[in-house]
Amino acid sequence: MSDPSQLATRVASLEGAAVLCVGDVMLDRFVYGDVERISPEAPIPVLRVLRESAMLGGAGNVVRNLVALGAKPYFVTVLGDDAAAGEVTRLVGEHPEVVSELIVEDGRLTTIKTRYFAGSQQLLRADHETLRVPAEAIQARILAAVDDWLPSVGVVVLSDYGKGVLAAPMVRALIERCVRAGRPVLVDPKGTDYSIYAGATLMTPNRKELREATGLPVGNDEEIVAACRQLIEAFGIHGVLATRSQHGMSLVLAQGEVHHLPAEAREVFDVSGAGDTVVATMATAIAGGLDAVDAARLANVAAGIVVGKVGTAVAYGSDVAAALLHGETESKDGKVLPRNAAVDQVERWRRRGQRIGFTNGCFDLLHPGHVSLLDQAKSHCDRLVVGLNSDRSVQRLKGASRPIQSETARATVLASLASVDLVVIFTEDTPLELITSLQPEVLVKGADYTVEQVVGAEVVQRAGGKVVLAQLAAGHSTTATIARMNK
Repeated sequence: MSDPSQLATRVASLEGAAVLCVGDVMLDRFVYGDVERISPEAPIPVLRVLRESAMLGGAGNVVRNLVALGAKPYFVTVLGDDAAAGEVTRLVGEHPEVVSELIVEDGRLTTIKTRYFAGSQQLLRADHETLRVPAEAIQARILAAVDDWLPSVGVVVLSDYGKGVLAAPMVRALIERCVRAGRPVLVDPKGTDYSIYAGATLMTPNRKELREATGLPVGNDEEIVAACRQLIEAFGIHGVLATRSQHGMSLVLAQGEVHHLPAEAREVFDVSGAGDTVVATMATAIAGGLDAVDAARLANVAAGIVVGKVGTAVAYGSDVAAALLHGETESKDGKVLPRNAAVDQVERWRRRGQRIGFTNGCFDLLHPGHVSLLDQAKSHCDRLVVGLNSDRSVQRLKGASRPIQSETARATVLASLASVDLVVIFTEDTPLELITSLQPEVLVKGADYTVEQVVGAEVVQRAGGKVVLAQLAAGHSTTATIARMNK
């Protein structure tokens, strides 16, 4: 077993680990708003919708976690012939590293789970789905894709959400192929009949699933171990990683090893998708050459990270490494994050009731005018996010001689300011896409603009936010500074 610092250094080596995921994809939709009155039609709250978002769920969330960890995912699933299928396809396409076979079946509904929130309180979940085994022709296409990709991957994940893609005959066929090819197969199980997973390498049930599958009590360490051993002996699997919510995880291996891992979460907001994170991390770690014990330790840390986020979140490799090094499930190493990680962080702050502010610019040579703008922006919010133009974006806007400092240097300087909570580099000419992703409550720009000229103003105002025009400190500009330097 590696010590935490050694294990943290191994996280970077997982980059490019090839993992094949087969399972039930779904579209997770989130609708956020305010409740200010009760409906006159029935004793129910009226939700005034402020914003909506969508992300990959189910097996798609396993793939999102594989991407976040730096793995090379291969993905096979079945979609319906509907608009949601197009949205799933678009979301998968946002990750060019994913090699996918998204098979459309006529007459099928793509699974959609829509969650409605008022503030931090979930009001309702509505599901659209088809619960049936795909047609034989569709099953044949699944197996053909697996046969093509199996030689290229190190581990296979079966993400079973009970929607029909992983019915018993398909699971048996997939496990047989993995065994013949010498590929470990990890199963995130569903239902109570685990005999269909016989011969798998590892299963990752939660406590409730373990109890229902074995009929045994699972109240303490000894009972958990006994239930896991029953599965190992009954179905010829190599091990069970039982997730136990606030009690962490228990890894029980066929050769007799038992490892109880305490929970890593410091603050729990949402357990949605934590099982996807666990199986994705285990698969990536094993594909990257780690043994089952170290892989489980990484999975435990990753699970502690995602339950502190909102919705079907992911754990990034940098988060996992920082948590191992510093004993924290929220990385404190820096304020500079990529867009997807920034969205997760902003949602976490918002869930705490904090007001999100946003401003943007090139910030090439930081001067007192910039500092004044940032201070004013922070005075209107609890957390200030700064969108920073990338080097190429600055060149397009200001010419080939700019920027003077690289995007890394500019981001580092901004992140050192007490007024700045987060820096996100964007590559587009304007921050519109970034603003749309983050949905800040306050958008701040200098008073040399009008509200109508501020990029993203309409997005923020439509969601109930406000635009603030900050007073400019006279006598300061990057262009003038560069001119004086050249003179």
